[in-house]
Amino acid sequence: MPVPRRFDRRPPERDQTRVNERIRVPEVRVIDDEGNQIGVMKTPEALAFAQERELDLVEVAPEARPPVCRVLDYSKYKYEQAQKLKQARKHQQQITVREIKFRPKIAQHDYDTKKHHVERFLRHRDKVKVTIMFRGREVTHPERGTAILDRLAEELGELSVVEQRPMQEGRNMTMMLAPSKAVLAGRFDASTDGAVPTADAAEAEASNGAGLAEGSVAEAGNGAGPVGPVADAGEGAGPVGPVVDAGEGAGPVGPVVDAGEGAGPVEGSVADAGDDVAPAA
Repeated sequence: MPVPRRFDRRPPERDQTRVNERIRVPEVRVIDDEGNQIGVMKTPEALAFAQERELDLVEVAPEARPPVCRVLDYSKYKYEQAQKLKQARKHQQQITVREIKFRPKIAQHDYDTKKHHVERFLRHRDKVKVTIMFRGREVTHPERGTAILDRLAEELGELSVVEQRPMQEGRNMTMMLAPSKAVLAGRFDASTDGAVPTADAAEAEASNGAGLAEGSVAEAGNGAGPVGPVADAGEGAGPVGPVVDAGEGAGPVGPVVDAGEGAGPVEGSVADAGDDVAPAA
């Protein structure tokens, strides 16, 4: 029974079912606790009949003439009815209708944002009412609103079904989207919010400014371009083959162990190159 508010003078709600002494009619039709018809009896006699069995006389059909009463345990009866209502509410699906509004001249970024909201509503199994608002002379071009709604329905075809086609009412054009069977079956998780699962891939550690690498990269300095396997590359290093150590300003070379300052492009391996060494044949 709900608790009445402080200044609420209305009487509290009470059970309207008449039981035992609350039955004021002169005679009733009685059904016993096993479901057998006893017949029409005087109300005091019917009440005594129920009390002999330590049960209650409950009026179940007050509209009948005479009213129909059953002999049963009223507390157990109320509990069973409450459990039936609880199970009915448990299996009942509540439908929520969300609304989102577009403009016929909506920008692409705003369109993507609102489309993401519609997708989120559908993943939560809510219906979505999409409204196009026309202002001023925009109402003379309803095809703009129809194009936006058709585009939205097409892009969300996996998540939704069009329950109501675009229909114009005054300065507003509306369309109703309902969750698709795949969403209702649980094939789309509501917690992902549109995130697309990606394949697992091994990622190497790269510094800021590192370009796209075709091979594996252990460490790349700033400004490093596309390279093959690289152990260590200094700033400004160009496309090279396998490099162990390259000094500043080193050009395209083959395998290099150590290169001093000013060393030019060479072919083959170089053990040690001093300053001003000419290109070797």
